[in-house]
Amino acid sequence: MPVTRLKLGKLKVVRRQLLQRYEHQPFVSCLAGLYGCQWRRYQRARAQPGECCCSKVECVSFGLLILTFFLSFLFLYFWSEAQNDYNDFDWFNFGTLGFWFPWSLVLLVVAAALFTYIALLLVLAVCLLSEGQRLYLHWSHKSGIVVTLVFSITATAILSDLWSKEWKTLLLSLQVTAPFLHVAAVLLMAILSWPIALHFFRMNKKVRQVAVLGLYLSILFSLYLVPLGMYSPCIKEAGTLGPAPALIGHRGAPMLAPENTVMSFKKAVDAGGEGLETDVTISYDGVPFLMHDSTLRRTTNVAEVFPNRTHHDASMFTWAELQQLNAGNWFLSRDPFGSVSSLSEADRLHAQNQSVPSLAQFLEVASHSGKLVLFDLRRPPYGHPYSQVYINLTLQVVQAVINSSQVLWLPPEDRQLVQTMDPELQQTSGQMASIQELADGHITRLNLHYSTMSEQQISKYRSENISTNLYVISQPWLYSLAWCAGAQSVTTNSVHILSSLGKPLFLMTPEEYNLMWLLTDAVSAFLITAVFIFHWWRERGLTFWSSSRQNHENGPYSKFRTESSEVICIRWSTLQSDPLGWSPLTMTPCMSALHVNPTGTLA
Repeated sequence: MPVTRLKLGKLKVVRRQLLQRYEHQPFVSCLAGLYGCQWRRYQRARAQPGECCCSKVECVSFGLLILTFFLSFLFLYFWSEAQNDYNDFDWFNFGTLGFWFPWSLVLLVVAAALFTYIALLLVLAVCLLSEGQRLYLHWSHKSGIVVTLVFSITATAILSDLWSKEWKTLLLSLQVTAPFLHVAAVLLMAILSWPIALHFFRMNKKVRQVAVLGLYLSILFSLYLVPLGMYSPCIKEAGTLGPAPALIGHRGAPMLAPENTVMSFKKAVDAGGEGLETDVTISYDGVPFLMHDSTLRRTTNVAEVFPNRTHHDASMFTWAELQQLNAGNWFLSRDPFGSVSSLSEADRLHAQNQSVPSLAQFLEVASHSGKLVLFDLRRPPYGHPYSQVYINLTLQVVQAVINSSQVLWLPPEDRQLVQTMDPELQQTSGQMASIQELADGHITRLNLHYSTMSEQQISKYRSENISTNLYVISQPWLYSLAWCAGAQSVTTNSVHILSSLGKPLFLMTPEEYNLMWLLTDAVSAFLITAVFIFHWWRERGLTFWSSSRQNHENGPYSKFRTESSEVICIRWSTLQSDPLGWSPLTMTPCMSALHVNPTGTLA
């Protein structure tokens, strides 16, 4: 034989070592370059078995990166789920700052960009750890992490103070998104098992191993058990889902036309709304008209027509003065819902010429279309000539224009008197109360903010023939949740969108949910176990090969030792002086070459 079995075994060991320690140089260079600006190989180092993956400073940086990732994700999730109330947020800033700007969308874009940046850094770090590299984060990225962390904490604190009810929205959103977030979290833990297992088996200190594995398993098992505490009204038995909630247009269809205008209410009717909601104020000469704000500044051109009365109360204008104002141009110029571009040219011209409507005009639209009406009634300020009789004045207009049974009477003032004067009105309360209290007040419907949504409460009131209306719901996921909870109606800005929703976005039976939960946990447990077994086998094999190599190097054949770093390629070449045509095995580079003579000895 030209090469003995032992010598071939020696070459096999060298080959196995080369393959096991091979680095994907372009890939690792890209990772290290993006993460720490270490584009050249000599700038980075591998984490050797028994060593920590990074220095103490880099460990702090990596921990801060993880913390920033979770806080930025929390804020992004919080603000993305608050889209239902973006319009209120923007108008709140308009009232505070005095000019219109879509702050809500800007905040969302900034939050998404910063989270994406942090998430990419974390992915780079995990990939480097998976390749066994030591971490080094460039100072510019450290600055970026601090900026993102400060932004996330500051924005969350400010919004929690000004918009605390949005946390209730976040909790409601979990009733829809929690099952999918659970799957994503378990998948993330399965991915992280690769670098964790790699470094776990390379650690030479039992304390570190126990700490790392204990932390990882505690988080993993917690995620496995999280579904036990989940609740969603959209997880219910087949056939128990009730009818879709009726849609009541909030100030009409404010995405398609200027709010609280005749055009807006007609758009809501055409889109499939079963009711119309508005806000009523009394003019200085006793005409009930539609206006949500206390002033005319936001939805009219009062600054142009009456520049010295911009901040005056809306009820201090006469009906003749109100008719001089334009109530549509602001909608086209500010585009509060970003929907103006979808309007036809005819609709834009129509919107441009809208005026402030009276209560009578509003009720005529509802009466002709047979729709329910729901309105807030604002009491005129002190000194107004109709501040004491505004309820009687409003009631007279209602009785003169529309069937009283179509009216959901919401104002709480003098309710007993109103009930006596017109018993056909559907008495509606804006507050939850006991069944007895509601019965004493002849309440047949509740008008509640969506954040108070409760399937149990809605069911309890329904059993006593008291309907529940939730306001203001404009996002499909929130409407789906109200549908599953059993709400009879919702007030919405997006009648045209929700009316096309054929079923809840999220709906499954308990059996389907349990199958999804158990299958996710079982598959992830199998994959994680396989990853840990693979790394145990791999690291154990590397240790065996290293010991075997040491034995060979110290044994009788040590004089034939060739360093693996010197072995680049193996090739056969023909010696011209060989009369028998043997092709000796040569190994390059030229600093070390092994030739096999025809006699079978190494030279």
